[in-house]
Amino acid sequence: MTTEAAARRMPGAPCWVSLLAHSLPATQEFYGALFGWEFRPGPQHFGPYARAFLDGLEVAGVGELAADRHLPVAWTTYLASDDADVTAEQIRSCGGTVGVGPLDADDAGRMAIASDPQGAIFGVWQGRTMLGTAVSGEPGTPVWNELVTQETNSVAPFYEHVFGFESEAVVSADFDYLTLHIKGKPVAGIHGVGNALPRDRGPHWMTYFAVPDTDAAARRVVELGGHMLRSARDSAHGRVATVADTEGAVFAIIQRR
Repeated sequence: MTTEAAARRMPGAPCWVSLLAHSLPATQEFYGALFGWEFRPGPQHFGPYARAFLDGLEVAGVGELAADRHLPVAWTTYLASDDADVTAEQIRSCGGTVGVGPLDADDAGRMAIASDPQGAIFGVWQGRTMLGTAVSGEPGTPVWNELVTQETNSVAPFYEHVFGFESEAVVSADFDYLTLHIKGKPVAGIHGVGNALPRDRGPHWMTYFAVPDTDAAARRVVELGGHMLRSARDSAHGRVATVADTEGAVFAIIQRR
């Protein structure tokens, strides 16, 4: 396990990402071709679910939406917890909403799905036999999670109180960004984008996956039937593009410096 992955196990840190899709086979085909993932059955607590592996190490989960569940097809960031029930109570007391759980995912762990006071959905994961993403930072693995919201000031206190984050502002007159730290390690970000927030999505958590070549990976997304939402551009952390899979689940790909 990389040290980066180990840091993700600290309470509050993003520890897992999971996608609910309409077609599990088609979704596996897309991400298998894009990232080289292989799939094995995972906890079936909500229906068909598979864990994605890269070189034998688990990196993410993909589940199939029941036909009667009208939920958005989206990647969900899970934040680690030592006690999902206590975390759920803290979420409620700080103005958030717990929509699912806490409940046991077989013997893998205990989970909940919640939303912050602005409506951004995230998961809570108390790992047992499955602690979370076993490798991160390598191509094909999650490398960063970021809350995209209207402005950071209104929602940062919620995450600080519930998960114990220490926030550090990026000093820039035209850039509203907080980096969230746990024990001095940067683990996630909050990006206030003002009126640029997509109206059809609202506030949301975004997962960044590492790739060896952002431009090539973005072309591959389109070849596989996905969509380019924001073309490749250089950032302080590397070359990044925003894309969507064949069912419209949005994620970012980044070629790190």
